Amino acid sequence: MMNRLKTTLLLTLLTLLMVAMGSAIGGKSGMVFAFFMACAMNFFSYWFSDKIVLKMYGAREITEAENPAFYGMVRRLATQGGLPMPRVYVIPSDSPNAFATGRNPNHAAVAATEGILRILSMEELEGVMAHELSHVKNRDILVSTIAATFAGAISMLGNMLQWAAIFGGGRSDDDEGAGGMIGGLAMAIIAPIAAMLIQMAVSRSREYLADESGARICGNPLALANALKKLQMASQMIPMQQATPASAHLFIVNPLTGGALLNLFSTHPPMEERIARLEQMAYSRTF
Repeated sequence: MMNRLKTTLLLTLLTLLMVAMGSAIGGKSGMVFAFFMACAMNFFSYWFSDKIVLKMYGAREITEAENPAFYGMVRRLATQGGLPMPRVYVIPSDSPNAFATGRNPNHAAVAATEGILRILSMEELEGVMAHELSHVKNRDILVSTIAATFAGAISMLGNMLQWAAIFGGGRSDDDEGAGGMIGGLAMAIIAPIAAMLIQMAVSRSREYLADESGARICGNPLALANALKKLQMASQMIPMQQATPASAHLFIVNPLTGGALLNLFSTHPPMEERIARLEQMAYSRTF
């Protein structure tokens, strides 16, 4: 419940931030422009984001005849979670990872890399796929798409506001003068950073929720915890070369590698905390 409330609050903050950006650029007309731009971007993301990301990673849809064990596992977990059977994809990558995509449970897909199919036991793989199906059940893909779209739109508006402030355009009052230009530049810089931080907070809260509900679907929190331990180490040893920051939030573990600064701005919560929460579920028998 707290994760859902947090997500609602963060999406509200993104909306207000975008409205403020539109107002700073062109007053009421700027707000209307920002609103319609967000609607257009959300429409495109809602209908086509799954096809784009699957093609981006070269994912290939498989049938039950090709991989009966993996396909059957997904079907069994979907039934346990009360979900329609999603499309199942395999990504030709040695980096161990997985993600879910699709605009709703009736149009969902789950994808796993060849690497994750090799290194995890069947029990651990069940935990991972239950986590991904939880994203589908909780409609996290739609939430993440909205957050990413708003963050991208705010960045675009930030660029517009920078140019408007530099050339003296945008919204102005008789007594603004240089202060208005400085304020506009400040908002143009701060607002996109704030939007990025809010987007990351949305992604982090949804990961915790998917861990919890995924453990309930498969009935084995420790299997998912053990899988996360393996994936954390293996993904650092074999990073995903084609991974991009725009789609990193989709994966069960961050496919991007880097130092402390990258970890600070990660779309995923600390792995230690995720594992600790799952172990606490197992020991307290709250699943």
